Amino acid sequence: MTLSPARVPATTGSLRRLTRTLYGYAFLDDLVLLYPLYALLFADSGLSLWQISSLFALWSITGVVLEVPSGAWADAVSRRALLWLGPLLSAAGFALWVLIPSYGAFAAGFVLWGISGALGSGAMEALVYDELDRHGAADRYARVMGRARAAGLLGVMAAMAAAGPVFALGGYRAVGAASVAVCLLAALTATRFPEDRNRKGDDEGWAATLRTGLATARTDRSLRGALLLVPAVACVWSALDEYSPLLVRETGVPDGFVPYALLLIWAAVTAVSLLAGPAERLGTTGFTWLIAASAVALALGALTRTPAGLALIAVAFAGFQLATVLADVRLQHRIEEGGRATLTSVAGLGTELLTVLVYGAYAVAGDHASHGAVFALFALPYLVGAVIRGAAAKARR
Repeated sequence: MTLSPARVPATTGSLRRLTRTLYGYAFLDDLVLLYPLYALLFADSGLSLWQISSLFALWSITGVVLEVPSGAWADAVSRRALLWLGPLLSAAGFALWVLIPSYGAFAAGFVLWGISGALGSGAMEALVYDELDRHGAADRYARVMGRARAAGLLGVMAAMAAAGPVFALGGYRAVGAASVAVCLLAALTATRFPEDRNRKGDDEGWAATLRTGLATARTDRSLRGALLLVPAVACVWSALDEYSPLLVRETGVPDGFVPYALLLIWAAVTAVSLLAGPAERLGTTGFTWLIAASAVALALGALTRTPAGLALIAVAFAGFQLATVLADVRLQHRIEEGGRATLTSVAGLGTELLTVLVYGAYAVAGDHASHGAVFALFALPYLVGAVIRGAAAKARR
């Protein structure tokens, strides 16, 4: 279990180093030119929708297996080390995809990418929160992480903007080479993260850290509610994101312009991420309305099946992104001390488990309906959840 480090006065230099490294890392970690094209790479390599969905499921299952143990490991050893190791594994996976484009290579690449995601999940949030808290600046977490998400989304947007020209010049191999290069830069950037904390977990070991974190989640009802909220918000829309290139293609957008259509969607998501600080003041009612409005926009935008409908998809994804950041903020504030990466990874585990179910359900529904219809169908869980949450809040009042 991690001891809470003694607070030291906040200094402009120390906080600037933390935030600059965080924003740079987030940008580079998502500056992967394969993002807007890998679903098309799989389809062009002859994979069926079921095979593509199975790859996404394998990706999530890898996260399920490693999510919580990696969080406990981050609490027991070095979070910074996990943050630079992850991008190296992603680089290896992307290289496999473009050098040996086959189902086996795609599967191996997703396993490596899944390990990478598990190593970073929980470790980054815990490192940032504890460093801010050490300087007495934990109240800045929502603003800092909102900006970090925006930086990551700027990386996604930059990748989408560059993917088209790079693909035109050198095809999937050129896009893959660029993706590997930015992963190596992300790993180098991660070595600059500050990490100054006492680690009791060094003596206890990661297994003891894991047991302590899970015990805390079982006994604290408020914490347990915050843990459940994160996967409830994140699982569906993050899974749908993987199919969004296929949805865009279905609207009639040529393949060469798919990255630019996705760029418009993520521009809205990026802009809204910057509102995480002010949006932290949203109460339960405001949060519920945010989820409901995003679900309605998702359904309407998907059912139009035209390029114009993608604007509503952008509104929906932006709303869900903001809700995801706010859910994480609520969780971090409810973790009083110790095991922060472990508990954050517990929330990530819930997200991964539900995401696997979404991938399977999407494959089943996709055999009988268009991508637009399936996207609209998955707006229903959010609407039902918003109604239940609103009714529960009204009952408490």
